[in-house]
Amino acid sequence: MLRHVITARGTRRRAVLGLTMAALLAAGSLTGCSALGGSTNSSSGNASVEKSTIKVAILPTIDLSPLFLAQKEGYFKAEGLNVQIVNAASGQATLQKVISGEVDIAFATYVPFFLAKSKGVADIKLVADSVSASPNSNLIVTSPNSSVKTVKDLAGKRIGVTATGTASDTLTKAIMKANGIDYTKVQFVPTPFPSMAAALTHGDIDAAYMAEPFITQAEKSIGAVKVVDVASGPTENFPIAGYGALAKFLTENPKTVAAFQRAMKKASDQASADRAKIQPLIVSDAKVDADTAALVTLPNYHSTMDPSRLQRVPDQLLELGLIPSRIDVTPMLAAQPTS
Repeated sequence: MLRHVITARGTRRRAVLGLTMAALLAAGSLTGCSALGGSTNSSSGNASVEKSTIKVAILPTIDLSPLFLAQKEGYFKAEGLNVQIVNAASGQATLQKVISGEVDIAFATYVPFFLAKSKGVADIKLVADSVSASPNSNLIVTSPNSSVKTVKDLAGKRIGVTATGTASDTLTKAIMKANGIDYTKVQFVPTPFPSMAAALTHGDIDAAYMAEPFITQAEKSIGAVKVVDVASGPTENFPIAGYGALAKFLTENPKTVAAFQRAMKKASDQASADRAKIQPLIVSDAKVDADTAALVTLPNYHSTMDPSRLQRVPDQLLELGLIPSRIDVTPMLAAQPTS
């Protein structure tokens, strides 16, 4: 809350203050983002953080359940943070919002972060881990009457992915390569997760890379059938997604980042230990009906960044020829808070 002392002589100052407040309120109405159950004030009462209101870009996925949990349970507020959410269609889109300065932190699959690092597009630091793939949480699916029955049938087909340069096409290429299929002959069709089932039904794509809850929703709505688990064989338990920011933001706001990390760690530990903590949030925040939420396959939630585990991502990109040289994960990891 902005605090001002207005004296009896401050008529002019009151006028300026009124204009300032009006401008601030107008700016707030134009952000296009909303806090998940939190105040939209720029201060949350904790002077120890450099920036108390931060914006986080997300895409639609249940991987975000710990973020919603931290918001609902007041873990961010307890750390002096007001987290505002900005929606995007893909990890590429959330990353672009960080690079442009629209948001402070981006949730994305790890692939865009490493591609940006490789190309020198941005100096990315990984702030917090999110999820790795559990069995059947990331699948290539198709419609029940499709000619695509096995992974080998994907050769030369049109596959829906959220965007190229994300986990969608990377894991699809990896699983095809592992099965001796030429993935360079596949046409990747950018398709938002919520639109994939309809695209399959209309014949716009032959198969789709889906994550939960969209897998379960597509099974219920169109009878979607599994072609292959993309996180199997060499990509079993593959790191899927996390939170990243520009190095400049970490340098200027180390206490803010540490506060975000502490809140996320607490929520992620609870998400990993107790499905009952997460399932209601799939309904309330991911807007999934209760019956579907009870059926979805949850990913593996992680509360700490393990460099050896995360190293699998750029190593896979190098193996697929998507980056020209090896990236060492360790220098990209933000310092983890000790308490």
